[in-house]
Amino acid sequence: MSSSPSPFARVARFTRGGRLAVLAVGLCWLAVLFDGLDMFIYGSVLPHMLEQKALGITPDQAGDLGSYATFGMLVGALTAGTVADRVGRKKLMVACVTLFSLASGLCALAGSVAVFGLGRTLAGIGLGGLLPTAISMVSDYAPRGRGALTIGMLMTAHHAGGILSAYVALWVVEPLGWRAAFWFCVLPLLFVPVLAGLMPESLSFLVAKGRSEEAGELARRYDVELPAAPADKPAGSDRWHSLANLFRAGEWTQTLLYWLASFGGLLLVYGVATWLPTLMRSEGYNLGSALTFVVLFNLGGIVGMLVAGRASDRFGAPRISAIWFALTAAGVFLLSVHMPLALTFTVVFLTGVFLNSAQTMIYATVSIRSRPENRATAVGWTSGMGRFGAVFGPWLGGQLLAANQGDWGFTAFALAGLSSMVFIGVAALRGGKRADRSGSEQELIGAH
Repeated sequence: MSSSPSPFARVARFTRGGRLAVLAVGLCWLAVLFDGLDMFIYGSVLPHMLEQKALGITPDQAGDLGSYATFGMLVGALTAGTVADRVGRKKLMVACVTLFSLASGLCALAGSVAVFGLGRTLAGIGLGGLLPTAISMVSDYAPRGRGALTIGMLMTAHHAGGILSAYVALWVVEPLGWRAAFWFCVLPLLFVPVLAGLMPESLSFLVAKGRSEEAGELARRYDVELPAAPADKPAGSDRWHSLANLFRAGEWTQTLLYWLASFGGLLLVYGVATWLPTLMRSEGYNLGSALTFVVLFNLGGIVGMLVAGRASDRFGAPRISAIWFALTAAGVFLLSVHMPLALTFTVVFLTGVFLNSAQTMIYATVSIRSRPENRATAVGWTSGMGRFGAVFGPWLGGQLLAANQGDWGFTAFALAGLSSMVFIGVAALRGGKRADRSGSEQELIGAH
């Protein structure tokens, strides 16, 4: 008898269409794994690049380069929905994986900071477009009543990619140089034909485009129900009406509080993801220890994603979000203190648990505090505004290191966590009376 079944096998038993869920979620999981690898690889190889003065990069330039990728993610995230509505989610996922893989090749070939920066920007566009598209895809095919579990499982892939990036840096960079790490990130191109050949298109997209025969054949093959055809409405009218609703009456203060909380949360997430190995080296830890911190940080992220939903179901997403950010701030601040290695490892792991799921709690809070007809717009724009924090975080870390103020890097990131705690806490208190009208069911939505 085999050991305990895999998570995807357990999902398969929940519904008649389990085979389709396993296929779609499995392929999306692998795509997001490569997304995480490409996202975290820069932070993992950055200490080596600075030590070797690769391309003449200075700490402040390194921060700028980190922000280029997150700016590209901002562009990719904001345009993904529109592009997916036109060409389909499957084609967009294939395009995104192809783009960030080829962009890593450009980074590997770069002979100047400018070319390297272009490569990271293009990679960011692909990375930013893939994650929301993959989340939408698995939401389409998630077993009924298991949407939160399925999305949570998908998000573990992002952190698994972060762990992989640390080992790539550890095993590849020292003997072969930093360029070899980016060549490794080109390998997902081999996955593109698999993704293109096996990934089913979104049933919702097929029905919306009038491709009912194709949708019906796919539904019959995997024994799932077709979604209802959407009512005919003027293009874009609902989108702009829903956006305007975020600022009507007293909603504008609530909206801004959510946006500010998301800004601080993603500043923290991407600032730490980019600079953790370098900041730890500045505290006197060697390269091997610094990369172990990346592994532990992302292991914590995996655990945090699986724990966050249960904690929110029991105590409420807004409360958990505020507490998680407070604990994150404490953990990040403690990292500025040189502690025994075992204790530091513990703090890094726990910080990963709270940080990587604290941002998810913001989206869960926005989801349950928003009106059902306005929920998608509220969450989408909260994510988009938070991306500006993702751009600012890597830049801020670079500026502080360039000024030989590495200790202040941890302090600045800790303050970002405290600010998000305050903003999401105040927003939750102000929106408490509306929670009952929005329904009691909480949705766990991917944060990055």
